[in-house]
Amino acid sequence: MKKIAILASHNGSGFDAIYQACLQNRLNAIVTLVISNNTNAVALQKAQKYNIKNFLVNAKTDENPDERIYALLKEHACEYLFLSGYMKKISSKIINNFKVINSHPSLLPKYGGVGMYGRLIHEAVIKNKESISGVTIHEVNEAYDEGKILLQKKLRLSDDETAQTLESKIKELEQVTIVEALQNV
Repeated sequence: MKKIAILASHNGSGFDAIYQACLQNRLNAIVTLVISNNTNAVALQKAQKYNIKNFLVNAKTDENPDERIYALLKEHACEYLFLSGYMKKISSKIINNFKVINSHPSLLPKYGGVGMYGRLIHEAVIKNKESISGVTIHEVNEAYDEGKILLQKKLRLSDDETAQTLESKIKELEQVTIVEALQNV
């Protein structure tokens, strides 16, 4: 059984998809650890509710947050690390020692890189009058959003699409795409 850790800065909607898939035996895995850099992260509250070990790790709690995250991953024997809206860059030590996977709410390489996250992506897609968008699940490497693509799923935008409606559709598509990608890893 795969041991998965989740890093989330806010809600951790990908965490929900993974946790439910594990419960329903659609993933031969278990979420063993949730880490956030944000005191108010809903993902930490969810982890507590599900009785999953969870930790707040940031520059206020630890002198070297990356080392603390690395130590927690090792201590809990995690093989995989899933970034569920984690808003910090991952250290090379973590990238080189764990399979780190991210979900990105666009069809990379479009709308990736520094500053491209959340609603900002959807606003850019609408502004550029794209007809298709989607979700990319990819391995994490040293550069933002440039790791090996594991799976992409597309959706067609409606003529009256807004950033808000697109964001909602992408979040729904993301739930399915995350689980499918992890099934294939």
